[in-house]
Amino acid sequence: MTTAREVLRGLAGSALPEWDTVAPLLRARTLRKGEFLFHVGEVRPCIFIVTKGLVKMVYETTEGRAWVKAFAGEGTCFASLVALAPGGVTSFSTQAVVESRVEQLDFAQVRRLAAHHLEWQRAVSRAFEVYGLRKEKREMELLTLSAEERYQRFLDEHPELAPLLAQRDIASYIRVTPVALSRIRARMRGRRRVS
Repeated sequence: MTTAREVLRGLAGSALPEWDTVAPLLRARTLRKGEFLFHVGEVRPCIFIVTKGLVKMVYETTEGRAWVKAFAGEGTCFASLVALAPGGVTSFSTQAVVESRVEQLDFAQVRRLAAHHLEWQRAVSRAFEVYGLRKEKREMELLTLSAEERYQRFLDEHPELAPLLAQRDIASYIRVTPVALSRIRARMRGRRRVS
């Protein structure tokens, strides 16, 4: 199992000063499969680190539809950026795909440390950089690739996730209906048999 300290240290590229003051502030939570870490609209100015398992981040429409924004597995750090702003609330919900353990740290504490220590500044900067790169890549895929190409890329880049996920979650992530995903899978199987 990964620890929050390892993840944050990896982002910083070095040991983090004042870790002894941070460690007691970390709040760990074990989530059962299907349990929510938080729902849209909650005040959660925190960073979250998945230390075990897998969670999905979901946007919900006013019509009640849910679209998977992203998955976060062991060793991944994430936050609702909107919730980090003063008075902000979460813009998405987060739910455990499998039994998971997530540690959270109040962002105000991280911001305070970053104001005094270069190592914490690097950790925050790198976390935002990783988030930005991931978001830009996701937008590019949604806007330029066909549904079948998005599915194939998902399988190529995340082979460890596919067996853990319900087909409806994969469909939601690549932004198609479960029926459309079933058709895509059938076409791909048919082509493999012909080759």
